[in-house]
Amino acid sequence: MSVYPTKLAIEGDDHLLIEWSDGRRLRYGFRKLREACPCATCREKREAPPAPANLLTVLSPAETQPLRVVGMKPVGNYAYTIAFSDGHDTGIYSFERLLELGEATQGGRQVEECNIQK
Repeated sequence: MSVYPTKLAIEGDDHLLIEWSDGRRLRYGFRKLREACPCATCREKREAPPAPANLLTVLSPAETQPLRVVGMKPVGNYAYTIAFSDGHDTGIYSFERLLELGEATQGGRQVEECNIQK
């Protein structure tokens, strides 16, 4: 794929902004990214039948806090791994998939540049 990220930033408390080499500027909700995690474990959870309604889910302390992106690392020249505040960091988000998940933006709230490993 010839389109690649040129800038990553955090917007507010719950969004990631990515500027792309083709000029697009896309916004990603942290929760939406986490729910779309492409790792095998998350795919299996999404495809599993729903749990019975009478069972309560036990949450870890990290899961009771607001979800945040705490880090991103490039994977070759085609993807990023994204580390979330709930401890999950095994999904590999291809640039193609990130382009599909993003929502166009014209600007907005306060933006803080990310410290991303290159």
